[in-house]
Amino acid sequence: MTEKIKGAGGRPKFQIDYELVKELAELMCTHEEIASVLGCSAKTLARDAEFCLVHKKGLEGGKMSLRRAQFTKAVTESNTVMQIWLGKQYLNQSEPRDKDPHEEESAPPVSIHFDVKAPVSEVKITRGKGEK
Repeated sequence: MTEKIKGAGGRPKFQIDYELVKELAELMCTHEEIASVLGCSAKTLARDAEFCLVHKKGLEGGKMSLRRAQFTKAVTESNTVMQIWLGKQYLNQSEPRDKDPHEEESAPPVSIHFDVKAPVSEVKITRGKGEK
């Protein structure tokens, strides 16, 4: 799985199994989960540029596999629920909303008109279309 390689001095460089990283990333595993499997810290993985690249490619591959399975289910199995969901996600489709008979209509906006030079007693407050 993984092994430590001894260098010239200091802590040995941790050897990352990139093929395993790719497989785990395709299953949408996080850095922490992969670090647990490999036996190192997530920080060790995050500092490795190749790990980050392999992990990102693996996540994208996992997303493609999931999307492929969803489309297959929607099209070949004529799964109406999946077809509706995919339409909402990718085609910006939505179901028409019926007006709720119990929903109250919103109150018209309140407007306040006043003359800066006029005394406060002359401030007029109106609601909606000129109602006082």
